[in-house]
Amino acid sequence: MQQLSNGLVAAGNGAGMQLKELSERAGVSPASIKFYLREGLLPAGRSVHATRAEYSEHHVSRLELIQALRHVVGLPLAKISSLLKMADGGAPRLELLAAVQRTVLSLDEVSSEHDDLRTPGGDAVVRFRNWPDVPSDARNALNAHLTLMESLGVPADNELLDAYSRAVDSIAAVNISATTAPDDINQLIMTAAVGMHLHGQLVLKLLALAHASHAIRRYENEA
Repeated sequence: MQQLSNGLVAAGNGAGMQLKELSERAGVSPASIKFYLREGLLPAGRSVHATRAEYSEHHVSRLELIQALRHVVGLPLAKISSLLKMADGGAPRLELLAAVQRTVLSLDEVSSEHDDLRTPGGDAVVRFRNWPDVPSDARNALNAHLTLMESLGVPADNELLDAYSRAVDSIAAVNISATTAPDDINQLIMTAAVGMHLHGQLVLKLLALAHASHAIRRYENEA
């Protein structure tokens, strides 16, 4: 995977832009840009002389990513910083996408007591869909939720899990195709994080509409 630092070097060979132009292009105030530079969220520009630096298209892309993660996905700066450090450090794409999923969906909030927890329902889902039988944050979160449902007296049987997993498998196949396309690391994170957040909300809204529609059909004649 191409690292951001390599992209910055390549971009630096072309005409650069000063802070004012970078601010206008990205729609971010100069003060915020300077803050991101100090905090390490934005790589330093190419030094022109002691008091001036030039910035590249990668800086524009990085600023757009930071803004999207903050204002669309709603991530705090600490979590954004963690993701960007992984990206700048050249983390493998699969590892980076797993971190994006863990952060955006708050899978990291699953208690450590659920790490590598196995449940019959979770194992059944993997078997139904022929998904890789390997530990992951997503699988831990599913197993923790199935355990919670069981404890509350609303267990998910295999018929329900088969139907649900079949539906989301089709959705995931469409979504993942978009995240494998961008070569630019900022665009990769943007596509994965924003897409995961918005598509997840879309699925919930569609499910709500489906429930409402079925209820209307069933009960509309009752008065």
